[in-house]
Amino acid sequence: MDIETLRLSHEVEGGWGNIRAFGLAVAVTWDKEHGFRRWFEADALLLVAELESFTHVITFNGNRFDLEVLRAYAPIEGLRQRSMDILEMLHKQLGHRVKLDQLAKETLGTAKSGDGVQAVEWWRAGQKDRVAEYCEQDVAILRDVVEHGRAKGYVVVSTRQVRVAWD
Repeated sequence: MDIETLRLSHEVEGGWGNIRAFGLAVAVTWDKEHGFRRWFEADALLLVAELESFTHVITFNGNRFDLEVLRAYAPIEGLRQRSMDILEMLHKQLGHRVKLDQLAKETLGTAKSGDGVQAVEWWRAGQKDRVAEYCEQDVAILRDVVEHGRAKGYVVVSTRQVRVAWD
């Protein structure tokens, strides 16, 4: 799962300490049964209920960001129990944060097509499909990084193979 928001940190009172005020523009999920699905702000309760039906909810920075965005719409304690935050796991292993774009480039040879600030700008310009496609691409990259890690037992960070055991 990945989420793009309606607002940026400098636009909400409390900034990064108030992520739930950022608002849900679009979320994208992927699973083997349904493929990619897009969820908008009006779908937030349905999204949380759907995510609670899975044993794992895989995100990149989801514990700190995506789940906090969803907290504005529904209780997320059940999601926290299912959370598999790849950034958090790698941070614990490496002692520093890595960007999804870096992980994608070094592990898969793929790159992201934008960033969260651009996504908010595109949304405001009425380019909602572009934002959803960007979010979908992030989910595809995350899915492929996780599948690589599961199949080969490692991902690549700063030209180094980092052993992972993702179930």
